[in-house]
Amino acid sequence: MRRCALILLFLILQSSASLKEPQLTISHQELKDKIRGGWAGQTIGVTFGGPTEFRFNGTMIQDYHKITWYNGYLKETFENKPGLYDDLYVDLTFVQVFENEGLNAPAQSFATAYANAGYMLWHANQAGRYNILHGINPPQSGHWLNNPHADDIDFQIEADFAGLMTPGMPQEAGRIADKIGHIMNYGDGFYGGLFIANLYSLAFTNNHLERIIAEALKSIPARSEFHQCISDVVTWHKQYPDDWKRTWFELQKKWAEDIGCPDGVFSVFDTDPKLNAAYVVLGLLYGETDFTRTMEITTRAGQDSDCNPSSAGGILGVILGYDKIPDYWKQGLDEIEDLDFKYTTMSLNDAYDASYRHALQLIEQNKGKVRDKEVTIALQKPVTAAFEKSFENHYPVEKRWMENKIIEDEIEFEFEGIGFVVRGESARWNSTGEYVFEAELYVDNKFIERAQLPVSFTTRRTELFWKYQLTHGKHQVRIRLLNPNKEHRLMVTDVVVYDVRTK
Repeated sequence: MRRCALILLFLILQSSASLKEPQLTISHQELKDKIRGGWAGQTIGVTFGGPTEFRFNGTMIQDYHKITWYNGYLKETFENKPGLYDDLYVDLTFVQVFENEGLNAPAQSFATAYANAGYMLWHANQAGRYNILHGINPPQSGHWLNNPHADDIDFQIEADFAGLMTPGMPQEAGRIADKIGHIMNYGDGFYGGLFIANLYSLAFTNNHLERIIAEALKSIPARSEFHQCISDVVTWHKQYPDDWKRTWFELQKKWAEDIGCPDGVFSVFDTDPKLNAAYVVLGLLYGETDFTRTMEITTRAGQDSDCNPSSAGGILGVILGYDKIPDYWKQGLDEIEDLDFKYTTMSLNDAYDASYRHALQLIEQNKGKVRDKEVTIALQKPVTAAFEKSFENHYPVEKRWMENKIIEDEIEFEFEGIGFVVRGESARWNSTGEYVFEAELYVDNKFIERAQLPVSFTTRRTELFWKYQLTHGKHQVRIRLLNPNKEHRLMVTDVVVYDVRTK
C-alpha cells in the first residue's frame, strides 16, 4: 500500500513538473545586449539599404552592383537623409507613448501621437493618419473599407519595438501589435507587423532561425495568404538550400501580385507585406546568422530594400547581441547613438534604455522575476490571431489613365465592376498650407460622402475617393468640387477598377 502511495505521489509530482511553464533565465547584461542589438541592427539595415529603396522592383540587385558601406557612412546618412529613418522614428513615437502613459496606454493615445507628429507619411500610415484626423479611429482607421492601403507594409516596418519590449513573450507582443497595428493596417498588413514582432520576441530565446520562424508563423492564421507565402519560403529553402536566388524566383512567380495598394496594382512596385516579409525570411534563412550575408541577401531581393534589411538586421541583432554584431557594421555607430532621430526627442541610447525598462516591467507582469543580477522570463507560446482578409473578392481589372485632369467643378466617368479607387492629388510633394478642398462623391447619382482634401502634404488624403463592395455591373461616378481655388489644384491621375476574380 505504501509503495502504491509513493508511486502515485511520484506521478503527481512528475505531472505537475510537466505542466510548469518553461522559463528562461538570463543576466541583465545579456538582456540589455540583445535589446541594443535589435535597435542597432535595425539602424544598420535601413542605412545600408537606403540607396536602393524601391529602385529595384520586380528584379534582384545583381552581384556587380556595389552597395556602399564605410566608416562615417552612418553619421553622414543620419544627418543628411533623416527621412530615411521612418522605420525607427515612427517606432519611437509609440515607445514615447509608453514612456508618457505607461504600458497600458490605450490605442487612441498611440493613434493621436502618430497622427499629429510632424513627419511625412505614406501609404497605410498616411491613410490611417488622415482617418484619425477626421474622426475615424482605430481599429476602423486601418480597415480596408476605410484605407485602400490596408494591406501595405507599414506596420510591418514599425513593429520592431513590440518584440524588443517582450523578450520570450510573443503573446504579449501580439497584444501590443493588435492594439497599434490596426491603427493603420488590416489583414495581411496587420499580420506582417505581428509576424515581425513575434520574430523579435522569440529571437531572445534561441539562435535557431528555422525554429524561430516556425514558431512566429504560428501567430498567423494558416488560411491567410501571408502564412502561405512565408511557408513557401521555408519549403523552398529546404528544396534549394544553397540557392537563395532560386527561391527568389519562385516567390516572384507565385506571390508578386499586388491586389490592394493603388500604387502597386498593374505595376512592378510592390509594398505588399507578405512578399517583403518573405524577403526578410529569405535573408535570415540563407544568411545563417552571418550578419553580412543576411544584409546582402535581404537588400538584394529588391522592392522595399531598406525596410527589409532593417527588420532582418534587428532580428539577427537580438540573436547575436550588440557585442557580436561585426565591428565592420558598427563602424561609426557610436557617433550617432546620442543623436536624436529627427521628429523625436529620442536617440538610440534612449531607445536602448526605454525598451530595457519596458521589458523588465512586462517580464514581471507576465509571471517572470527580476532579480539583482538576472531575470527569469516565463516563456510564452504564440497564439494564432483572428482571421482577417482585406479586399476580399475584389480583383483589379483596369487602371485607367485620366490624363492628370484638373477638377474645375466636377468630373464624371463610368466603369463596370464592384469597386474603384480614384487616384490623384490635392497636395504636391512637401507642400504646406492651410487650404482644404471640399468635394462630394456620387455613385449612380447617390450621395456617398463629402471629403476634405488638404493641400498640406502631411495631412493629405492618400487617394481622393474610393468605394468597394458595389453590386457587380455598370456604374457612374461623379466627383463635385465645392470650393475651387486658383492658387491650388485638385488633380485626378488615374482610376483603379475592381471586379470579381474570374479565374
